[in-house]
Amino acid sequence: MDNRLNMATLGADESRYINREISWLQFNARVLQESADESVPLIERLRFVGIFSNNLDEFFKVRYATVKRIVEAGKKGRKALGVYAADELLEKITRIVIQQQEESMNIIDDIHHQLKDEGIYVIKENEVHFPEHSEFIKTFFTEKVSPALVTIVLNEDLELPRIQDLEAYLTITMKKKGSKKPIYALVEIPSELDRFVVLPQVDGNDYIMILDDLIRYNLESVFSIFEYDDISAHMIKITRDAELDLDSDLGKSFIEKLSKSVKGREDAEPVRFVHDQTIDTDTLAFLLQKLGIENNDSIIPGGRYHNRKDYMDFPSLGRTDLLYAKQKPLPIKNISLNDSMFKKVAEKDFLQYTPYHTFAYVIKFLREAALDPKVRTIKITIYRLAKLSHVASALINAAKNGKEVTVQIELRARFDEESNMRYANKMQDEGVKLIFGVPGLKVHSKVCVIERQEGSRLKRYGFISTGNFNGMTAKIYTDYTLFTANKQILKDLSKLFNFFDTNYIVNTYQHLIISPHYAKNTFYKLIDAEIKKVKNGGRGYIRLKLNSMSNYAIIDKLYEASQAGVQIDMIIRGVCCLIPGVEGMSENIKMISIVDKFLEHPRVLIFGKEGEEKVFISSSDWMTRNLDNRVEVTCPIYDEDIKKEIIETYTICWNDNVKARVISAKQDNAYRRNDEAPLRSQFATYDYYLNKLN
Repeated sequence: MDNRLNMATLGADESRYINREISWLQFNARVLQESADESVPLIERLRFVGIFSNNLDEFFKVRYATVKRIVEAGKKGRKALGVYAADELLEKITRIVIQQQEESMNIIDDIHHQLKDEGIYVIKENEVHFPEHSEFIKTFFTEKVSPALVTIVLNEDLELPRIQDLEAYLTITMKKKGSKKPIYALVEIPSELDRFVVLPQVDGNDYIMILDDLIRYNLESVFSIFEYDDISAHMIKITRDAELDLDSDLGKSFIEKLSKSVKGREDAEPVRFVHDQTIDTDTLAFLLQKLGIENNDSIIPGGRYHNRKDYMDFPSLGRTDLLYAKQKPLPIKNISLNDSMFKKVAEKDFLQYTPYHTFAYVIKFLREAALDPKVRTIKITIYRLAKLSHVASALINAAKNGKEVTVQIELRARFDEESNMRYANKMQDEGVKLIFGVPGLKVHSKVCVIERQEGSRLKRYGFISTGNFNGMTAKIYTDYTLFTANKQILKDLSKLFNFFDTNYIVNTYQHLIISPHYAKNTFYKLIDAEIKKVKNGGRGYIRLKLNSMSNYAIIDKLYEASQAGVQIDMIIRGVCCLIPGVEGMSENIKMISIVDKFLEHPRVLIFGKEGEEKVFISSSDWMTRNLDNRVEVTCPIYDEDIKKEIIETYTICWNDNVKARVISAKQDNAYRRNDEAPLRSQFATYDYYLNKLN
C-alpha cells in the first residue's frame, strides 16, 4: 500500500524551505507508513495507527492552534510561518489531514481483514451472532458501562454543556414518523474503561468489540423512555487549543498559576472537529451551530471511530507472533550494576544507549548517591518524569539522608505539566530544593552533577543525556547518556546550575555549548571550519542526527557549506525545513529519516573527516525554540572509545536501507533501497552492543 503524499500536487512552494507544519505532517505520514508496512507485525501495525492519531491530536492542540491564533489576530504570518500565509496554511493542513485520515481508515480496514485470517475478529453491534457474546455484552454493559455513562439530551433552547477535549462522543439522533424535529443526544464514551472489550472465545477464535459498538448494541436500553421509530449513532470529537495562558498575579506561586492554566485548557477554543462522514447534514449543522465551530476551524470528516490513539493499547491476546519480539536491554560492557558507579566513572567515562542498554544505570547512580555518606550535593535538571518515577524517588531518598538536593524542574513540559507538578510538590515537601526555570526560557537540558567528599577535596561526578530521565520512555526512545568525572565538563555544569540560581549572571563556558547564549554562534563556527577546510583544498564533512531542524538561519549556513563543497549527511526523524539535493543550493546535502520500532531521539553532531572528528551529544534540536528560547546543553565527547562508539552507531543508522526514508525535494517519503545487504539499523545496533559483550 502506497502511503506517500505527493507534495507537488498540493501546490507547495519548495524553492528554499519546507514549511514547518507541512514537514511535520510528512513526518506523521512516515509513522502511518509503518502501519501499512506488511513486514511489521500485525498488532504493532495497529499500534502505529494509534501513534499516528495521538501525534495528530497534539499537532492540532499546539501547532494548528498557533496558526489559528495568528489568523484570528488578523495577521498573515508569512514571515513567521514560512512559505505560506497563515490562512492559506490552515487550508493546506486541513486538506493534507483529510487525505491522511482517509488513508488511515483504509489501513485499519486492511489490518482488520488480516486479523480475521489470524482468527481475530473485531465485530460491530450488528455482527453479534453467538448467544454467549450477546449475554456477555449485556452483562458487561449493565455492570461496567452503564454506571460510567454520561448522556446529555440536547435542547435547542439550552446551552450545550462543555464538550471535553479529545474525548469521543456518540451523537444520537432519534426520529419519529410524523415529527419534523428529531431528538438529539450525546453519549460520552467513558475514558476510564478500556476501549477494546475482549469477548469470550468461540471455536478457538478471538473476538473483540470496540466500546463504542458495545454502547450502540445497548442504545435501546439507554433511550427506552423516548418514543422513536429510528435511532442512529455517529461519533464526533473536538480538539481544543492547548496553549497555556499564565496570569500575571504576583501573589500566586508559579505552580498555582500553571495549575490554573492547565485547567483552563478545558474551556479553550476548539481548533478541530472530527465527525463520522456518514452523519446526516441536518444533524451535523445542528452540532456545529451548538458547538460554535467556525469556518476557520478544521472540520475533518472521518470514519466510524475517532480517538484512534487508543489503538496504541490494542490487546495482544497472548499473540506474541503478532508483536515485535522482546529484546532484553543489555548491560554496558565491563559495568556491572553490582559495582560502585562512582568507582567505575572515576576510572573511565562510559556511555549508556537506551533502550539497547538498560536505563537502570541512571537509577543505580542516583540511588548510590542517595546512600553514599561521602556525597554532599546532587543537582539535576528534570523535563519529563514517568508517572511512577524512580528518579524522583531516589532524589527524595537522598534528601532524607541529609544530602543537599537541587532539582531544576521544568513545569511547562507540554502535556506533562500535571505529572511534573505532582512530583514537584512531593519533592518540595521532602526537603528538595526546587528551581522553577529561568524567566523567558524553558530548561530542556538533561544533566546531573554530584559532589562527593574524597579526602580534603570535593570531587564531581555527573551525567549528560540527549533524553529525559524517564524510565518509561527509555524503553522506547533511543538516547545517549554520558557518565563522566571529567573535571572540565563538570566545572561547566556547575556554572550552569549557578545560572539557574542567579540567572541575571551569564557565565562563560570553556567546554559545554549552552543555549541560548552561545550555541548558534558556536555551531556557525564549527560549520565555518569545515568550509575553510574545503577552501584550503581539503575535505569538509558534517554528520548530524537530530529530531528536527527548522531554524532558517542555520539552514542557510548549511546551504552555504554545501555550496562550498562540504559533504553533509543528516538523519532527521521529524520536522526539517531544509531541502536537500537541490543543484546550486544543497546538492552536497543528503538526508534520511528513520521511523521504526523505537523512536529515534538522540542528537549527535560530528564535524570533520575520519580520524579528525569532533563529536558532540546534545539535548538540542536545531529549531529556533531550542537555540534562542531554551536552556540546552551540547557536550563534547573527549573519550576516544566513546567517540568511536558514537560514530559507529551513527554509521549503522546512516547505512539503514530497510526503515530509512530518503528526504528529498520531492517530499515523497520514498524508502531507501540499494544493492547492499538489508540493514535495519535498530536491530543492527542491538547486535552491535550484543557483540561488544562477547
